[in-house]
Amino acid sequence: MTGETTVRTAVRIHGHGAQRKALRALLEGLPAHGGRLLLAGEPGLGRTTLLQWAASSFRAGPVLHLNPDPEVPATAGYLLDTMRAAADGAPLLVCVDDAHLWDSPARSALGRAAEHLGGAGRVGLLLSVASDRAVDPAFARLPAVRLDPLAPPRAAALLDDVTDGAAAPAVRERLLAEAEGNPALLLAMTRRLSPAELRGHRPLPGPPADAATLVEVAGGAEAAPSAQARDMLLTVAAAARAADGPDVDAGLVRDALRRLRPAREPGARREPLPAQLARAGDRLRFHSPLVRRTVYAIGAPDRRRAVHGALADVLESGGDRLPGLLHRSWSLSGPAPAPAQADRLAAVAADGTAPASYRLRATAYARAAELTADPAGRAERYTAAAEQALLAGRPEQARPLLAAARDRAAPAAVRGRAELVRGLVELGDGPVGDAHQSLSLAASLLAEAAPAEAATAALAAADAAWAGGDLPACLATLAPEPAPRTGGATSLRRPHGPTTAAAVMHDHRVGMRALLEGRLDRAGAPLGQVVERGRTEDRPEPLLRSAAAALLLGDVDAARRAGARALAAARQLGSQSLEPRALEYLAYAELRAGRHPQARTHAEEGLRTALRAGQRNTAAHHRAVLALAASIEEEPDAVARHVTEALETARRHGLAQAATLAQWAAARADLGRGRPFDAADRLGLLVLPGPGRGHFAVWRLAVPCFVEAAVPAGRHEEAREVLTDFAGWAAFGADPQAAAQLARCRALLAPPDRADDLYRQALARHDEAGGDFERARTALLYGKWLRRRRRPREARDRLGAALAGFERCGAGVWAAQARDELRALGAARHATGTPTPLGRLTPQQLRIARYVADGATNREVALALGVSTRTVDYHLRKVFAALGIRSRLELARVVGQAERGREARRTAAHQEKTGARP
Repeated sequence: MTGETTVRTAVRIHGHGAQRKALRALLEGLPAHGGRLLLAGEPGLGRTTLLQWAASSFRAGPVLHLNPDPEVPATAGYLLDTMRAAADGAPLLVCVDDAHLWDSPARSALGRAAEHLGGAGRVGLLLSVASDRAVDPAFARLPAVRLDPLAPPRAAALLDDVTDGAAAPAVRERLLAEAEGNPALLLAMTRRLSPAELRGHRPLPGPPADAATLVEVAGGAEAAPSAQARDMLLTVAAAARAADGPDVDAGLVRDALRRLRPAREPGARREPLPAQLARAGDRLRFHSPLVRRTVYAIGAPDRRRAVHGALADVLESGGDRLPGLLHRSWSLSGPAPAPAQADRLAAVAADGTAPASYRLRATAYARAAELTADPAGRAERYTAAAEQALLAGRPEQARPLLAAARDRAAPAAVRGRAELVRGLVELGDGPVGDAHQSLSLAASLLAEAAPAEAATAALAAADAAWAGGDLPACLATLAPEPAPRTGGATSLRRPHGPTTAAAVMHDHRVGMRALLEGRLDRAGAPLGQVVERGRTEDRPEPLLRSAAAALLLGDVDAARRAGARALAAARQLGSQSLEPRALEYLAYAELRAGRHPQARTHAEEGLRTALRAGQRNTAAHHRAVLALAASIEEEPDAVARHVTEALETARRHGLAQAATLAQWAAARADLGRGRPFDAADRLGLLVLPGPGRGHFAVWRLAVPCFVEAAVPAGRHEEAREVLTDFAGWAAFGADPQAAAQLARCRALLAPPDRADDLYRQALARHDEAGGDFERARTALLYGKWLRRRRRPREARDRLGAALAGFERCGAGVWAAQARDELRALGAARHATGTPTPLGRLTPQQLRIARYVADGATNREVALALGVSTRTVDYHLRKVFAALGIRSRLELARVVGQAERGREARRTAAHQEKTGARP
């Protein structure tokens, strides 16, 4: 065993944020206590890079890199002595890369040394092991962090970084699909290409991830000790090519091996399962997908064909038509076309009675295309494969299939279907302006041969224009069309019978256009038909249209039902591309219904599924919903994080709707925390007329917040200006809360002799519409108004109702406002635990201190609180005296410290209550 010191250099890492967070926690804790962490990941995922990053980031003491030394047998005591000597009393980081390559005694000694370290001392032990086989028992008890493949956006950023963005789009898509998120494989493939190949001027050389490249990255992990083990590995790898997941049936493998080796040698013993494989019940899989691919790539061609033939025999005898045909096609010799085999594969892939996933159908169509001689037929089958890949939630696989489908000789209908898929891919993860153009072109190409699919493309183009906030383009796309024939084809080719989906899309299109043109009387009937059809539908697309129509009409209960059914239908079909969208509609409907916790739950799940399906645009919408849900809670950091991440994608891809929702969330968080000036500044950009106004269908939802912020900020005329348009929106009835919000806004702007009646009217409208949060906001504003008019008994009733409503819906930051107002009335204070300097202030002084600490002038504070500037001056002098400070800067520091302590105590209390760990 040898040790060497570290030369710290900058290490750039793409992705692996969760793993770096765990490493950072280990490093930050070393000055106080020790720690251990095991990094596990398949070859090529960046274990060594992460260790280098940790070593370069550690500044509290020395870094020791341990390597096995054949001259010195390693023992636990020797390893511990070496670490202590290197530490010399200072915090120490010990890095052991590729610990799985140490010999068995050394691994055992290293494991015992790690156990002995525990949390004692100030030594941090960071080990990395390859996960191409089971974790060694010596390391099994160490806390572990697993490295996953890079998400498509992170892999794309890495490729653009190393190529300076020079890769042609088709080449880029092919490399990303072949790499499957493995950064080392992506870099190895890129190094093989000449500049002309990288730019698309010359064709790529064979498969980009050929056997030599895979072996280079796998590093010998695929080696097998015997011919029998090699056959088993190859059979499992071949079987996985036609499986719906990473594991395969052990019985299938066993029966295929019997056909490969019909007669066992006398006295031969059954070999143990190769280390590269794992067994779970009657299923087998490789520990590492990279090793699985490598085993298949290095197999002798004749042996590969024999394995596929044996698998085909077993599957066909059992009636598994599609996987059997796939293996039969892979058992063919030579690259020559096989039209009969291609036709059979395509026919079974299109057969809805054949049980198969979208992923398997995509594989079958792609293989049929490879075996097809006719260019037009080949383009049609590659297009069908791309359709199935998109439905499977694999846009990174759909893109290269679309590139392979390009053929000017293909019929217009085939080219239109390809553009439809391309547009849907871009709508999920790309500039929505580009998606609109692709989908509009698809509608044009499909108009004559496939009118139902043309209608699908047109409505999807409208969706793209809607997401981008382009009202003229949305209206142009929704231009009147002839009524569709029922029973037409659906948006993507599925193995299912005809439905009335085309009629649903026609009604949605007509109603949506009427709504956008302001012909509200003509919008209700067709959109209502879409909602009604959703009550009997069982397919996800019509149900999603039903949910969207219900939201346009303000029927949030129908939207929630349709969204939930669409989610169930998408899951039942295994459509990973539609599941994030169903969760988006469901989360948004919950949000519109005022059910913020439920909206948050669905948006969190939707965010995870959207990222898995490569849909960054959908993920941005989910982040905007999460920001809105968090904006009523005491989580300003969560709001800021979700807003930042939503806007990052929204600005790059032109998502005006997601951007408006995210900015509204940021402003509502300001308003909830008593910062009306900041909120009014943010919201003014969204709701006031001008080129920067928010999304045409969303900005009105933010008007009540703007009015509430604008009044204390002294912007009464601007508030009245936007309220005129909001009154028309409320009259349409598309938002069940709008009528109550309108009365509340009018009360805020009304003279005292009219405000009382308007507040009461608003509360009565809330009782009709339901929803705890909005009603509590009105009760809070009414209670504040009553308190300032010296009507304490009535004010206490309204503020108590507001507090109960906020607590019921989890609106912690708004509940704090209600408590402050109740304290100002002299209501009993709740025990607050440890006294703070701010506890010496009266409620009025505390409110003024917080405003001033946030940077407000005395005049702005006076406007916000409805008092004179002289009153603010008086109380501010009292604040300075009570706290023993002399400047606003000192006040900001004291308030900031107190607020951080309050947040820490609230978090600790929540963790104690729920049993959560810090």
